[in-house]
Amino acid sequence: MTDVFRLMLVQANPVVGDIAGNIAKARAFWQQGRDACADMVALTEMFVTGYQTQDLILKPAFHQDAIRAVEALAAEIADGPALGIGGPALFGTKLYNAWYVLEGGRVHARVLKHHLPNDAVFDEKRLFASADVTGPYVVNGVRIGTPICEDAWHPDVAETLAETGAEILLIPNGSPYHRGKPNLRLNLMISRVVETGLPLCYLNMVGGQDDQVFDGSSMVLNPGGRLAVQMPQFDEAVEMVTFRRGDDGWRADTGTIADIPPIGEADYRACVIGLADYMAKTGFKKVVLGLSGGIDSAIVAAIAADAIGPENVHCVMLPSAYTSDHSLEDAGEAARLLGCRLDTVPIGGAQAAVGEALAPLFAGTEPGITEENIQSRLRGVMLMAISNKFGAMLLTTGNKSEVAVGYCTIYGDMNGGYNPIKDMYKTRVFLTARWRNEHHRDWMKGPAGMVIPERIITKPPSAELRPDQKDEDSLPPYEMLDAILEGLVERDESVADLVDRGFDRATVKKIEHLLYISEYKRFQSAPGVRLTQKAFWLDRRYPIAMRWRDGSGA
Repeated sequence: MTDVFRLMLVQANPVVGDIAGNIAKARAFWQQGRDACADMVALTEMFVTGYQTQDLILKPAFHQDAIRAVEALAAEIADGPALGIGGPALFGTKLYNAWYVLEGGRVHARVLKHHLPNDAVFDEKRLFASADVTGPYVVNGVRIGTPICEDAWHPDVAETLAETGAEILLIPNGSPYHRGKPNLRLNLMISRVVETGLPLCYLNMVGGQDDQVFDGSSMVLNPGGRLAVQMPQFDEAVEMVTFRRGDDGWRADTGTIADIPPIGEADYRACVIGLADYMAKTGFKKVVLGLSGGIDSAIVAAIAADAIGPENVHCVMLPSAYTSDHSLEDAGEAARLLGCRLDTVPIGGAQAAVGEALAPLFAGTEPGITEENIQSRLRGVMLMAISNKFGAMLLTTGNKSEVAVGYCTIYGDMNGGYNPIKDMYKTRVFLTARWRNEHHRDWMKGPAGMVIPERIITKPPSAELRPDQKDEDSLPPYEMLDAILEGLVERDESVADLVDRGFDRATVKKIEHLLYISEYKRFQSAPGVRLTQKAFWLDRRYPIAMRWRDGSGA
């Protein structure tokens, strides 16, 4: 009977759709495991196809390619450790989210997912069939039970595996980041360990995929819930876990115990990884953005510099007649501190030309929001031209507060291919800017020290589209606005709930109205990094044409 079992956990970053590339990565990790005398090498959920695939997995040619690739890989790695790898499986007309165990030149075992998540960013009931729970498989004499991701968030699958003889639980995951997710996972996995009395390996992927960032944080728990291994958050990593059999069953030796960073740092890193991987996986190498002298564009420039290097970030100042001298100075200082290129392209001439062209139609009307939006849209035209000419992806810089209430111009400052701060409220933008000025990490490609000038952080926010404009002319103070939005959006609170907590009903109703009438803008907005459980897009899906309003709280 085996008394030692060596399991190599691989926390890696697959690419959606790159079957050949993902298989090559899997083969290289397997070779690493063989060289290290592992009994088994484990990769994450749907590693062969990347995750999430959304409806791509429903295309027969795609899922059939993935299945053939797994079978071919099994034949290639006959001499060495077993390899666990996630991918699709097809039985008749039913498609499953599966985890394959490859050993001895063949598919030794195939586990099919039972619980299919169908909330937040997940639509797995649309994509896959639910399978019956099956028992453990055996690798080198050890009975291993594998709940796949969501299967471990419920007690029944792990309990069934324990009852049918599993000795170790190995859980492959594709679990994306949101604030507080590592602690949530830890508490749930401790529950599975307590319920089954078995050691547990929670293995999660890393990397950005569109709006989602998979943050790793893989771990190994021994019976009683003691943490034996904590792999890092966000980094690709490999951990060889040694299990030893004693009188009371299997226990994992203590290995790496990485620190999980606090939420402020984790949010910022998610933004950096989300942007870096979005660019790498779509083929872009450089970005361009409008640097206004305000805090939103400054933090986006810092994120971009940390993601791809300052030399690949092109900042453009687009002043109008209403742009203040201090905004010009602040934009110049922000670009200098980051080490990014800054060009200035005034829009005054273009603005005058548009005004002249529209003058016959606008005769007899008062200047207002239309003329303000023309400025924003002219900036969008200029930035898109630079993007097209030089092949740099345009970044959008609107924070969640502005996106929520429509304080942004469609086809203007909303232009762009990606928005790193789309799910970051304005008050958190200020906190994040201060954090970045005070901290530097090895994974940042931008410079250490202050990168966002203090005046950008402290001055009153303004779109500078009319004389002496301030954001608070149109909106409540951001501390109040964000508190109301967090109630309406993050917690789905009613108007009455917010009034009971002391907010003015008229103010709440105004924000609710702006939130609902801005849905069409968000529908057309650029993707951005998901930081919360109510990010605009997959987490929160509202109709555009909709008349209901909350009448409570009167």
